Amino acid sequence: MATSHSLFLCFLLCFSHIFISTSQTLFLPLTHFLSKTQFNSTHHLLKSTSTRSTTRFRHHHHKNSHNHRQVSLPLSPGSDYTLSLTLDSQTISLYLDTGSDLVWFPCQPFECILCEGKAENTSLASYPPPKLSIAATPVPCKSSACSAAHSNLPSSDLCAISNCPLESIEISDCRKHSCPQFYYAYGDGSLIAHLYRDSIMIPLSNPTNLMFNNFTFGCAHTALAEPVGVAGFGRGVLSLPAQLATLSPQLGNQFSYCLVSHSFDSDRVRRPSPLILGRYDHDEKERSVNGVNKPSFVYTSMLDNLKHPYFYCVGLEGISIGRKKIPAPGFLRKVDREGSGGLVVDSGTTFTMLPAALYDSVVAEFENRVGRVNQRATGIEENTGLSPCYYFDNNVVNVPSVVLHFVGNESSVVLPRRNYFYEFLDGGDGKGKKRKAGCLMLMNGGDEAELSGGPGATLGNYQQQGFEVVYDLEKRRVGFARRQCASLWETLNQN
Repeated sequence: MATSHSLFLCFLLCFSHIFISTSQTLFLPLTHFLSKTQFNSTHHLLKSTSTRSTTRFRHHHHKNSHNHRQVSLPLSPGSDYTLSLTLDSQTISLYLDTGSDLVWFPCQPFECILCEGKAENTSLASYPPPKLSIAATPVPCKSSACSAAHSNLPSSDLCAISNCPLESIEISDCRKHSCPQFYYAYGDGSLIAHLYRDSIMIPLSNPTNLMFNNFTFGCAHTALAEPVGVAGFGRGVLSLPAQLATLSPQLGNQFSYCLVSHSFDSDRVRRPSPLILGRYDHDEKERSVNGVNKPSFVYTSMLDNLKHPYFYCVGLEGISIGRKKIPAPGFLRKVDREGSGGLVVDSGTTFTMLPAALYDSVVAEFENRVGRVNQRATGIEENTGLSPCYYFDNNVVNVPSVVLHFVGNESSVVLPRRNYFYEFLDGGDGKGKKRKAGCLMLMNGGDEAELSGGPGATLGNYQQQGFEVVYDLEKRRVGFARRQCASLWETLNQN
């Protein structure tokens, strides 16, 4: 049994259990943030979510990002997924984020500036924040982890900042000097944290628990407008998968998640979405879930991004609207030396963001097919930040199919209609009669000049619903497979 000084990491939904298979694969449930958040109208929900998606995407192109270490963090309520960490019997909720590469959380003493109005995060934030155990040790200034947290600044510089004497720096003997605190900026907030190491144990359903000694995490004592921590799953040495790889390569060389289709239905979001760490027999699970025996993943290769190395970037060749294939601009197919281009597969952004030229072409084709016979709902567009939106007074909604064409042979993904077109009843506030309406759930991310220095597009988690999305770090590829995610979770728990 663990002592009160142990650091426990447990991923759970309503205190569900975790188990490990004989192949050393972990199956863990994710909590949907929307299940803990209330909105006063559909317009409010969509506006908040679209604004958050835009803020996160545009932050990737911050003109001063080279001056500070920056990551992207969820800033406001929306379709985000959380997992939990328990520290000294205190449960801490963290955002799952494939766009950042560090596990961090608030710890005592903690000051959160301008957090009073962040009511949407109240149910996630831990009050009071946890205390570090007496077993936790500061990361030395000369360690590679310290350098990674400081954008790969040389350890000699970091030790000098930590007041290590020159003679000790020259002989690389600064073990007694801790890594300096680091600054992370994101969207409309920021934080200052120190690096620590402690033992992590993942409680499993079998008698043997998974113990991880010397796990590195950030302990934030000051934050601006963000009281909730992050479990970074990005491509970096401090991310959770990267650290798991040092314990077991099989656990750390691949992970996937399967987001239950919800369409903002509060009943559906309460169902667990499986997070899978390590490799498992996809074909066997596919047979168990869907009764078929065939490979179902569509893969596309990862692209390296020198400026944003923690992103999972892939190439996008085009988008089909119905039978018309719209080619993507060339910068979406590759990433240049300045970090511009490519499409980021992101768990933390809700709606997919496209460059203006591609977005406009998609909207024009959508308008050509849908707008000819349906009234444009401009008021809804103004209130939600989404476009185009339409009224469907005859209750017959004919919407063209949407297919994403990634770089690679046979690397096309057909999106379910609910993943790109949201239908709802408008006018249910008592001020007018209810009308059936629908909006395209793709957004304009800006023109090519505005996107310089960052990703050209982002594939949001709303468009990933109903797919198992696998990040194969060993083979450097991202895969997509249609799944019944709720059924997959039940099947994984039966084996």
